Amino acid sequence: MLQQSRDSRRVSTLNLNMKQLGLFLWVTASSLLAVAMADPRSQTVQLTCGRKFNQNNSAYVSNSITTMGNLSNQVQISGFGEAITGSGPNVSYGMAQCYGDLSLLDCVLCYDEARTLLPQCFPAVGGRIFLDGCFMRVDNYSFFEEFKGPEDRAVCGNKTHKDPAFQVAVSQALRQAAANALLNKGYSRAAVSLTGTTNESAYVLANCWETLNASSCQACLQNASSMIQGCLPWSEGRALNTGCFMRYSDYDFLNKELGRSSKGNYVVAIVASVVSSLVVLAAGAVTGMYLWKQRTIRNKRRGYNDTENLLEVLHDRSLNFKYSTLERATRSFAGDNMLGQGGFGTVYKGTLPDGREIAVKRLYFNNKHRVAELYNEVNIISRVEHKNLVRLLGCSCSGPESLLVYEYLPNKSLDRFIFDPIRGKILNWKRRYHIIVGTAEGLVYLHENSDVRIIHRDIKASNILLDARFHAKISDFGLARSFQEDKSHISTAIAGTLGYMAPEYLAHGQLTEKADVYSFGVLMLEIVTGRQNNSSKSLKDRESLVTTVWKNFQQQNAEELFDPNLLLHNDDEGSIKEEVLRIMHIGLLCSQESPTLRPSISRVLQMLRKKDRHLPAPTSPPFTNEKTMELNDIFENPCCALIKDSSASIATISLSTFDAR
Repeated sequence: MLQQSRDSRRVSTLNLNMKQLGLFLWVTASSLLAVAMADPRSQTVQLTCGRKFNQNNSAYVSNSITTMGNLSNQVQISGFGEAITGSGPNVSYGMAQCYGDLSLLDCVLCYDEARTLLPQCFPAVGGRIFLDGCFMRVDNYSFFEEFKGPEDRAVCGNKTHKDPAFQVAVSQALRQAAANALLNKGYSRAAVSLTGTTNESAYVLANCWETLNASSCQACLQNASSMIQGCLPWSEGRALNTGCFMRYSDYDFLNKELGRSSKGNYVVAIVASVVSSLVVLAAGAVTGMYLWKQRTIRNKRRGYNDTENLLEVLHDRSLNFKYSTLERATRSFAGDNMLGQGGFGTVYKGTLPDGREIAVKRLYFNNKHRVAELYNEVNIISRVEHKNLVRLLGCSCSGPESLLVYEYLPNKSLDRFIFDPIRGKILNWKRRYHIIVGTAEGLVYLHENSDVRIIHRDIKASNILLDARFHAKISDFGLARSFQEDKSHISTAIAGTLGYMAPEYLAHGQLTEKADVYSFGVLMLEIVTGRQNNSSKSLKDRESLVTTVWKNFQQQNAEELFDPNLLLHNDDEGSIKEEVLRIMHIGLLCSQESPTLRPSISRVLQMLRKKDRHLPAPTSPPFTNEKTMELNDIFENPCCALIKDSSASIATISLSTFDAR
């Protein structure tokens, strides 16, 4: 009967009436509006990994992760970054750059996608990734001034075989773009239209890396132009060169905005000439219309599927809010109501007509992944209910933008307290202990007590919210994944926050509950030390917090790392120190390198509650003991590492961390 009921509701929902159909189309249009206006072009063109391994893989990988974090901070400001971490044979050089027509927000989205994928190369030495909107490279030597190399190549599209008129247009556009780039800080775009009895247009983008001088840029673009013309007569071509990127196409992929202000003024060259051919005109019009229609259908179908699923969830679970209601509740999203801002959206405090206080998450939709994430978060969090999980009250998708509505938690997120020496005084040891236990209870429910196993994938202090009594509630389920009991793991593109991601997940992309256990272990160490694992401010000699705690724990002087606020206003200091040391011990057990040695989250909860129970000795965390590095056998041929399920990737944008939001 239950299955029949579910089936009947599904059929009822899919048989949309005209009003529902209008809503359906409006949701899709509003969700993908930003894509039409400014496409971040985050599609991967090619990922290339080095074929050699460093003598000390663990040190090199650790340095590379730090380098990517430093690049992130620079890209968020200017769309370009270069960084160096470490010294000697384990030094890590990194460079990232977005192409000149991307807005800064789209640039951050593109970089975030690159940063998610490039770690697949580890522990291979070096890797580079070209996306249609940005480039990123990490290596163990200074490559900043290189403009050519053995990896240079052209990647040709074979969608359409074009006529001679298009080939003429491409040649003209390539020359124009290369010439203009030299006058415009290494960037230009060109649109060449051949008009007459036939219409053929070619669109070209050329971009040199900002680390090159003018002569190197010129040489790189000349080589790229020569290589890319080898793709003709196909409709798409890209040159992936050491020092530059060039692309031509028969459709206008260029963003209409002028891009980042740091790039200066941009030049669009329009060249007109006359080519006569009535036959080519007729054939080209029919073929072009057919291909445009098919491409449009393919591009929208993915968004329609996610939106259709979202509407079914909203219909079945009565989660709809009117946009006008939420707009009034937040006083038109007034600035003084803003609670916080991240890569996926801004959160505002609101008050409903019945007096209830709410938190409204105003979402950014800047690429096709945003619709999938909205559906994912609504679908997962609306079917779970636990005192330590933030409660979703509903959402609005029928207005000009998409909004998620949550219960309002006045103390906001945990990171605002434990990483602030002043606010940290509010969280004494008793409160911190209950926050740790509450978070563990929420994870136990997700992993073991719901109908399906749910992995959060982004457990960290900023995603632990605190209510008025400082009770912990896990939030932000945009990256969460669920799977059935008969599966041992999920194979997925990595997404999350560097510093909190388990090494086997970072390397293999194989997701299990032990990835959340690892993140929770890092979180416990942060809570008792008041230091952030992935922040350069908290690193000692460029060690991670986990490594620092491990070494001090082994030397029996871990008390030196205690947050001083833990012992404020406490008479029984000796007893508290024992409890904190035990939490450190459990945190190290959770953050062990081998996932098989990490306890399950239910076992962790038992360790937390039964304070007299014996704890096993922890083994080393990642990147400390070369003999235990599991990353060495990730790929027999690391240069060929590919995403196993690119559709599962969420471009986890952050203005402060790898994916933090």
